[in-house]
Amino acid sequence: MSRLLIVVDRAKDWAPYYPSDDVLTFDQYLQYSSPSTGRVRVINLCQSAKYQSQGYYCSLLAEARGHHVVPSVMTLNDLSRKGLFSLELEELDPSVLKWLDAAGSKIEPASHEKDATHEVRIRTYFGQAEHPDLKPVARALFESFPCPILEIVFKRRKKWQIASMRPAAPADLSEREQDLFAAALDRFSTMVWRKPRTRRRYRFDLAMLVNPEEPMPPSDEDALKRFEKAGRKLGINVERITRRDYMRLPEYDGLFIRETTAIDHHTYRFARKAEAEGMVVIDDPVSILRCTNKVFLADLLRNNKVPTPKTLILSRDQKDAVEQVVNALGFPVVIKIPDGAFSRGVTKARDEKELRAGLRELFRQSALVLAQEYLYTDYDWRIGVLGGRAIYACKYMMVKGHWQIYQHGDSKVESGGFETMPTYEVPRGVIQAALNSTRLIGNGLYGVDIKQSGNRVAVIEVNDNPSVDSGVEDKFLGGELYTLIMQEFLSRMEAKRRG
Repeated sequence: MSRLLIVVDRAKDWAPYYPSDDVLTFDQYLQYSSPSTGRVRVINLCQSAKYQSQGYYCSLLAEARGHHVVPSVMTLNDLSRKGLFSLELEELDPSVLKWLDAAGSKIEPASHEKDATHEVRIRTYFGQAEHPDLKPVARALFESFPCPILEIVFKRRKKWQIASMRPAAPADLSEREQDLFAAALDRFSTMVWRKPRTRRRYRFDLAMLVNPEEPMPPSDEDALKRFEKAGRKLGINVERITRRDYMRLPEYDGLFIRETTAIDHHTYRFARKAEAEGMVVIDDPVSILRCTNKVFLADLLRNNKVPTPKTLILSRDQKDAVEQVVNALGFPVVIKIPDGAFSRGVTKARDEKELRAGLRELFRQSALVLAQEYLYTDYDWRIGVLGGRAIYACKYMMVKGHWQIYQHGDSKVESGGFETMPTYEVPRGVIQAALNSTRLIGNGLYGVDIKQSGNRVAVIEVNDNPSVDSGVEDKFLGGELYTLIMQEFLSRMEAKRRG
C-alpha cells in the first residue's frame, strides 16, 4: 500500500486548503519514520528549492529514505541549469505560439527598439495550465521537469524562448491561483483527499492503463470492470489511469497495461517508468520491445527453431526483393510492416503486380517489410499464456469472404466468429508451440497466434498485451480468467514486498 505525504515549510502554508493528516511540515518530515511495508510518495511544496535550502534537503532526504519525491533532486538541479530549457518553441503546438503572441502584445516590451524583448510569465500546476492553449507546453515541461508548481518565463526577441523556470510554493499563489493549484493537485493524486481508513482497505494498489477513446482496445468495458472486481476480492485496489497520469505511477504497486502498445508510444514509456520504480508490470518493456516488432520476433523464433511460416526480411533499398519473394515463397504471399496490430499493415499479394504495389505502399511506412509464406486455414489459434502457462484458448475465425480475422473497411472493422475452449482440448503441439515461443519473450501475459494445417503447426506471432474481452476469451473460464490474472499480480507484488 502506498502512502502520500505533502511537505510544507510551516503549517500555515497549507491553511487555505482542505486539512489532511497527509500534510507534514519540514520539521515533522525530518522526524518521520517510514512504515516497514508499502511505498511512500512525497510532494515537496517547500518554498525554496535552492541548494542547501529546506526544499532541497526535503527532496534529498526523501530519496535517501527510498521515498518517491516530486520534485526530485535531479529536477531541482536541472532547473538551475538554464542551458537545459532555453529552447525555441517552434515545434510546439501552434496554439501555444498564438497565445504567447497575443499575451506578449498586451505587455510593454523591455525597450522601444525595433527588436525589443517581450516577456510573458505563467505558472503551471502539476502539468496543468490555466489557459487551454498552454496545455501542450505545460504537459511537456512537467514530463521533463516534474515539479508541482512551476513558474515559467517566456521571452521573445525574434523567436519565443523559455528564459527561466523555477519551482514555486503555495505561499506564492494568489487566491485564484490557489484554486487552480488545488484542482490540479486533486487530479494529480486523489489519494490526498481520501480518508486513511478507506485507503487501507486494500493490501496493494494496481494501476490499469486504458485509453477511453481507443476504437479497438485490448479489453472492453465489461472486462475492465471484471478485472476491478477480481482485484478487490484479492485485496487489490485496481484503479484505471490514462496517459495523463504518468507522474502518478509511483503511487501504485503494479501496472497493468490495457491499451494497445507500441515502442514509440506512451505505453512503452509507462512500462519503462514503472519498471524503474520497482513496480510489477504486465506487460514489461522488454516484452513490448520484443513482441511489437515482427522483424525481431521472426528472427528470434527462427533462430530458436520454433516452427513458423517461411519468412523473408526485406529492405527498402534491396533491388531484388521481388525476385527473392517469388523464388523463395511463391504466390500468394503475405507482406506486413514490423509493427502493425489487429491485421493492419498486412497485405496479401496474389501475383507479382500486387506484390510490387504492396511493397511500394508498405515501404512508405517502414524501412523493413516481412514477406511470409501464406498458410490457408479457416481459423487462427490464440493461446493466452501467463507466467509460463496456458490460461485460455480461442479459435478466431476468418471474416466471411476474407483471408484475415479482421477486415478494415472505410467506416468500420469486421471480425470473424470465435470459439473458446478449455486448454486441455487444444492439440498438444499447439500448446507446446505457444509455450516454447513465449519462453523466449519473458514471463508476462501473451497471446500467441498459431496456424494449424494437418500435422503442421506454425507460430504467426506473439502478442504482448493480448485481448481479454468479456464474452470472448473468458467464454469458458468466466470470472476465473480475471482472477487468474489478478492472482499473478498479487503473487508478484507480495514477492516484491518481501524483497
